[in-house]
Amino acid sequence: MTKIAIFGVGLIGGSLALCFKGKPGITVVGHSNSPRSVEKYLKRQVVDDATTSMEEAAADADFIFICVPVGNLQEYLVKLSKLPLKPGCIITDVGSTKASIASFASKLDLQDAYFIGGHPMAGKEKSGVEAATSHLYENAFYVLTPDESIPPEVYERLTKLLQWTRAHLVKVDPKLHDDIVGAISHLPHIIAVALVNQIARYNEKNELYQNLAAGGFRDITRIASSDPVVWRDILLDNREVILRLLEDWNEEIASFIRLLKEKDGEGIAEQFRLSSEFRSALPERRKGVLTSVYEVYVDVPDHPGIIGQIATLLGSHRINLSNIQIIESREDIPGVLRLSFRDEYQMDKAIELLAKENYTVHV
Repeated sequence: MTKIAIFGVGLIGGSLALCFKGKPGITVVGHSNSPRSVEKYLKRQVVDDATTSMEEAAADADFIFICVPVGNLQEYLVKLSKLPLKPGCIITDVGSTKASIASFASKLDLQDAYFIGGHPMAGKEKSGVEAATSHLYENAFYVLTPDESIPPEVYERLTKLLQWTRAHLVKVDPKLHDDIVGAISHLPHIIAVALVNQIARYNEKNELYQNLAAGGFRDITRIASSDPVVWRDILLDNREVILRLLEDWNEEIASFIRLLKEKDGEGIAEQFRLSSEFRSALPERRKGVLTSVYEVYVDVPDHPGIIGQIATLLGSHRINLSNIQIIESREDIPGVLRLSFRDEYQMDKAIELLAKENYTVHV
């Protein structure tokens, strides 16, 4: 029997647990310092067993997943290093920064255990074990950052287990990982936060900024609502990379300032052309490090009960809505509904159904 211990059974850890639970020859044990959380794990049947004891969770474990915030990773590794771990035990994490934990682990005496850094590049806007799902990692990239000292057969044991996630496994150097993820995830979060805070300051003098900042502005800045403590730890951990990226960002902004001052219309258009060209080449149907949004916009006439009709239509075809919002509804202008779904499959079914019923749908 293969024992998997998961420390921190939230969205990420809980989704991993659901990928492994019930598979042949596998038992999953969850750990939390909180008795209430342990009770919740068991009640929701996310794990086979759960405990508040680190020693009990780690005892005889073949694999240990540390699914705690980046700021707590080193603390957990130290505690695990002092426990009598099973010889050959593989310890891995799910943090979104890899260089620091890889360096720390390489200097730590883990006895006969091995550490392989990991980062499943998938998530959801909701957090906690309640949001966990066995489909979270399907078609997502799962980065592994093994040290050169890791025997090939040990690495293969981990990749074989992670096949249950149905993710695309990629081996990456930890420093390169932090450079790339810093650019495509950490920097965008900073930009979104800075932009929202800038508008918030303008709004102090004129509330029209907030009133009009709906729709597109809200969509492009949604990551500004991410967990403050989690992102504090991530940015501080990847500090050197982020500072270099921000310097590059300042150069990009300075370039736009220059183009505007010089009234260089051709130069401005060229910047938009280049960005459009690159963005168009990005894969559309693959999960990435930023949480995907599964939303469609539907034009609806200003008829009594039309919202209920659409909700009933979707419900009768077993299509689950996670949210519905009225964007505009006036007598002289058709209403627009924003429909949100939990996954791509539900969204695609809704688009097909609504189009068949002659609704105008915008993705």
